[in-house]
Amino acid sequence: MTNQIPIKLAEMSTTSLRDLLASTPAPVVLWPVGSTEPHGPHLPLATDIILSEENADRAAVALRDKGIMAVVAPVLPYGVTDFAAGFTGAISVPADTLVQLIFAVATQFIDDGFSHVCLINHHLEPGQLDALTRARAKIAEARGQRSVSLPLVVSRRWGSQLGAEFRSGACHAGEYEGSLVLAATPELFHEDEARRLTPVDISLSVAIKAGKQTFLEAGADAAYTGRPADASVAEGERLYSVLTEMIVTEVSEHLEGTP
Repeated sequence: MTNQIPIKLAEMSTTSLRDLLASTPAPVVLWPVGSTEPHGPHLPLATDIILSEENADRAAVALRDKGIMAVVAPVLPYGVTDFAAGFTGAISVPADTLVQLIFAVATQFIDDGFSHVCLINHHLEPGQLDALTRARAKIAEARGQRSVSLPLVVSRRWGSQLGAEFRSGACHAGEYEGSLVLAATPELFHEDEARRLTPVDISLSVAIKAGKQTFLEAGADAAYTGRPADASVAEGERLYSVLTEMIVTEVSEHLEGTP
C-alpha cells in the first residue's frame, strides 16, 4: 500500500492527502530548497535544486522502508545567492524574505497535519545557511523542536564523509557537485566542458573567512572551484548514500525527540 502512495506531494489530490494525513501517525514532509545560481560552464543553474530534490526523493523512499511515511514537497528554487554576483543567472532573494517564506510554508504544512518538516538544502552560501538556520529556529519556537529539522552537510557529523574535495572547501561545481549531478541528471552534465576545465584549488570556506564576498573576489572567475574533470557517477552514488543516511537519521531523531 505504501508503494502506491506518490512520493511527490504535488502529484497527490487534496482528498488523497487528507486521507493520508488522517491515517498516518507521524507523517513527514521533506522540503528541498536550493538556488538558481551559476555553476561554471559545465553544470546547470539548477545544480543546487537537483541535489536537494534527488536527496529528498531517495530519503523519502528510505524513510518509508523504515515505516516512516514521507512525501517530497515541491522544491523552492530560489535562495540567497549574493556570492555569485557578477555572473549571469545569479537570482538572489533577500535573506529576510527567505526566512519569512520558509516559516510561512513550513508552519502551514504542520497545521495541515504533518508532524515534521525537514528542510533539505545543498546551497552552501553563508547567507543561505544563516537564513535557513533562522527559519528553522522560528518554526521550532512556533511549533516545537520536534516539528522541524535542518540537516547540514557542512556539519562535522556529515561533512567528514563527503570526500576530500568537499572537506577542502574547493567544491563549488567541482568533483563533489559534478558527481551528484551525474548520478541524478547525467544529461545536464556537459562532459566535454568539464574535461577541459583545469583544477581551481580555491577554498571558498577559507576565502569567506578572509572576508571575500563573491566568487570573483575569491578568484573563481569561471564560477567553479575544485576538479570538475574528476566527477563520476560512482562517486555521486556514494555521496547520495551518505546524504540519504543524513536525512533519515536526523528526521528519525527528531521524531523520537532526540535531535
